[in-house]
Amino acid sequence: MVKSEEKMLAALMYVLSFFAPVLGPLIIWLIKREESSFIDYHGKEYFNFFISYTVYLFISSLLTIILIGFVALAALGIMLFVFTIIAAIKAYEGEEYQFPLIFRLIK
Repeated sequence: MVKSEEKMLAALMYVLSFFAPVLGPLIIWLIKREESSFIDYHGKEYFNFFISYTVYLFISSLLTIILIGFVALAALGIMLFVFTIIAAIKAYEGEEYQFPLIFRLIK
C-alpha cells in the first residue's frame, strides 16, 4: 500500500519537471528514494525518460537541416507534455507508469 505522502511526492516530481527539469525531481528522488520504493521507481522512470527524450531532441535538432526535424521537434514537445501529465496523474493515483519509447539506463 502506497502512502498518500509518497503519491504526492512522486506526482510532485513530474509537476516540478516543467519548471526545473533536473533539479526539482532530483532533489525529491535523492532525499526520499531510500525511504520509499514507490518514489525510487518514479525517480528512475523520470530520469530514464529525461535522458531518452534529450537524446531524441538532440537528434531531431540535427535533422532540422533536412527539415524533417521540425516535425519531430513538434511531436516530441507534445509527447513530453502529455506523457509527463499522464505520469503525474498515475503517480498521484498510486500506480506505476512506464513511459513509452525510453531507454532503461537507470535500473
